[in-house]
Amino acid sequence: MDITPMRVPDAYRVTPKRHSDNRGHFHESFQDQALSSVIGHPFNVAQVNCSVSRRNTLRGIHGTVLPPGTAKYVTCVRGAVLDIVVDLRVGSPAFGSYDVTELDESTETAVYMADGLGHAFLALTDDTCVYYLCSEAYVPGTMIEVNALDPDLGLPWNLTGEPVMSDKDLVAPSLAEAAGSGLLPTYEECLAHYAKLRGTSGD
Repeated sequence: MDITPMRVPDAYRVTPKRHSDNRGHFHESFQDQALSSVIGHPFNVAQVNCSVSRRNTLRGIHGTVLPPGTAKYVTCVRGAVLDIVVDLRVGSPAFGSYDVTELDESTETAVYMADGLGHAFLALTDDTCVYYLCSEAYVPGTMIEVNALDPDLGLPWNLTGEPVMSDKDLVAPSLAEAAGSGLLPTYEECLAHYAKLRGTSGD
């Protein structure tokens, strides 16, 4: 598989190689060794989540406080989504930057995002199914929500109507409000966390 860095630091786009014959096709959707060699530490899967969404559903921006943090590996196994990774790390040189990937069942592309990054997607089809491999199990009270429609972020959703959103996502704070209230992880915290995963001091 090809693993390439995205515009958001510590996020990667993963493109598997498809093998086709008269039976259909096969691909490896996740390779621990390949990903670990790029990110510099093992990606331990503690929980696997699945969401099914109708067309025009907008989920996110979601992240997790540190600790525990949660790195994610996201794939779309049915339908298609417009997937966006956002840098939520206060003090990061790329704070507030984002990158966009269209994930769908035909390309089988995946996105990896490290702890401290936020994730959101828009379902482009009905019955869209997204899988998330998560490095940590869900811990109540540790979720971060940032408004995906924050005009200062200006995420390119290209909406044609009102999106379908959860109550939490509808009232989520803007990026500036979340940063000002201390809800977001700092870049220094995240760097120390990455160093710990790599088994180094981070000094």
